[in-house]
Amino acid sequence: MNDAPENGSTVATPASPVQTNGSDISAEHETHLPKSSVTALALGSIGVVYGDIGTSPLYAFREALRHTATDGITRAEVTGVVSLLIWALTLVVTLKYVLFVMYADNKGEGGTLSLVALVRGAIGARGGFAVIVGILGASMFFGDAVLTPAISVLSAVEGLEVVTPQFREFVVPVTIGILVILFIFQSSGTGRVAALFGPITAFWFLCLAGLGLMHVTDDPAILYALLPTSALSFVLDHGILALVVIGSVFLAVTGAEALYADMGHFGRKPIQLAWFALVFPSLALNYLGQGAMVLAHPNAVDNPFFLMVPGPVRIPFVILATVATIIASQAVITGAFSLTQQAVQLGLLPRLETRHTSETQAGQIYLPRVTWILLTGVLLLVVFFKSSSALASAYGISVTGEMVMSSILAFIVVWKAWKWSLPVAILVVAPFLSMEIVFLSANMLKVFDGGYVPLTLAACMAICMWTWVRGSRIVYEKSHKENIPLLDLVKMLAKSHPVRVPGTAVFLTSDPDIAPSALMHNLKHNTVLHTKNIILTVHVATAPRLSDDQRIKIEALSDDFTRVRLNFGYMESPNVPKAMALCRKQGVKFDIMSTSFFLNRRTFKASPTSGMPMWQDRLFIALTRSAANATDFYHIPTNRVVELGQQITV
Repeated sequence: MNDAPENGSTVATPASPVQTNGSDISAEHETHLPKSSVTALALGSIGVVYGDIGTSPLYAFREALRHTATDGITRAEVTGVVSLLIWALTLVVTLKYVLFVMYADNKGEGGTLSLVALVRGAIGARGGFAVIVGILGASMFFGDAVLTPAISVLSAVEGLEVVTPQFREFVVPVTIGILVILFIFQSSGTGRVAALFGPITAFWFLCLAGLGLMHVTDDPAILYALLPTSALSFVLDHGILALVVIGSVFLAVTGAEALYADMGHFGRKPIQLAWFALVFPSLALNYLGQGAMVLAHPNAVDNPFFLMVPGPVRIPFVILATVATIIASQAVITGAFSLTQQAVQLGLLPRLETRHTSETQAGQIYLPRVTWILLTGVLLLVVFFKSSSALASAYGISVTGEMVMSSILAFIVVWKAWKWSLPVAILVVAPFLSMEIVFLSANMLKVFDGGYVPLTLAACMAICMWTWVRGSRIVYEKSHKENIPLLDLVKMLAKSHPVRVPGTAVFLTSDPDIAPSALMHNLKHNTVLHTKNIILTVHVATAPRLSDDQRIKIEALSDDFTRVRLNFGYMESPNVPKAMALCRKQGVKFDIMSTSFFLNRRTFKASPTSGMPMWQDRLFIALTRSAANATDFYHIPTNRVVELGQQITV
């Protein structure tokens, strides 16, 4: 969190880039983790990070093969689709994310907005393009965060239809009940979720591998799918149909972006270990097994995954699949939490209530408002589409779009931040970007079949972010037109001798070098000055807790003005009055009962002639009202608070 705002609705300062922080495992610390910690975190990451991609075998092969089933399926088509699935995992997930993009972290944090922070840090004021790309990428991730829980849980619950066709009418109600419980469980924190989900998901991956091994021998010719020539031959032989199939093949890698976004929760090495040791081999084996089964039993094409399961254990396996899809939803939910926090830090969204749920890992957070917004969107999708096949058409566009944006940002990072030469940067990033553009083109064919849903969600999110950025800049420029440096004001007041009133006044501000607006308004309208005046800023560190000797930094500016900085750990409640009691031990004398806290309460008014269009003005004003309240957040007694209003037209 950044320094304290002057009012309850934080308006970001767009003058300089804000680096994301608060990661639990930075790159430099990660190398010193003991092996036991890496293994434990790897197990936890399997449940949280890989849940999404781990449930793709439920529907990815089925949906990709369905497009070739109109005229009967040939052996070459089955082998070609499996090859496309395996090589998509290899090129997109393994090469791009696990071995390349994960090294482009911002103090241990991953995700599109971490790349934005790196780009802005490397190119400074010219980073406006990066912000636009970041807004588009982040918006598309939020679209994915709504779609993934819906399609994942629906696809598993539908598995019961294989066992009991009469269950069909209960699919939607059961799915809704499961999703509601999942989102309620988020308040327990990522750490507790990972501890519960990690072992279950690890068992799920072992089952995927086991099923694959059981059925690869159905037709060993499926092993030709391991050759890239099988995928290439399929694409060359099928023309435009291949593009349609590729759109469904992409369902196999839709968890890749969540993998990167969730990096701050577990760290790079544990996530890499989990991928190579368990996740990738299990997925590859399962797709090979599904392909071999369809080669040997063509009638299994309708639901190859569940038909792989032996009859006696099919019901328990459907239950396990349902649990796995619940866990799959966790990957994008935690990714949405991380992305939202970074968006706030970068000034792309207003400050939202953030609850830290771990004393050892700063990345493990819970955002109540984001949780309920996501749940509402997910339930609407389930009720509207009613089946995973219908949702499959809507799925993929948002993820491919975000991948394209992340590749563009990664190119700038390796070129400008890592100082690679331009030809080398192009050589490294161009293959990934070209492949993702193909995936995006394939998914765009599904716009009218449901693809409009993620595009609409992403557009709404992008408009909110852009409105906040634009409105914040207008507010910043207007409120700083008549700024007075704090030291200059102190000197002027020493000469002018304004009327003094007894007691202490505390002025909260985000910029300790500029005279707070509340102080200026008090002088202008009340024409008085307190005997003692404290200019207060609040800073939250990345450490979970701070000792008392780290809590306060005091600087005396004059006999009646003191500048104080309060420091809190991210796990601590930022109780300003309690922390200020420590100031007395360092010579700052005041009585809390005769102390007034002055905050500048900004209210915004839409104007047809100033700044943005009227609709955007109203949206910005609504966003400011949704921000967390400073008085409550800092535990300031309401009867000691004086809010001085300032109306600004946007």
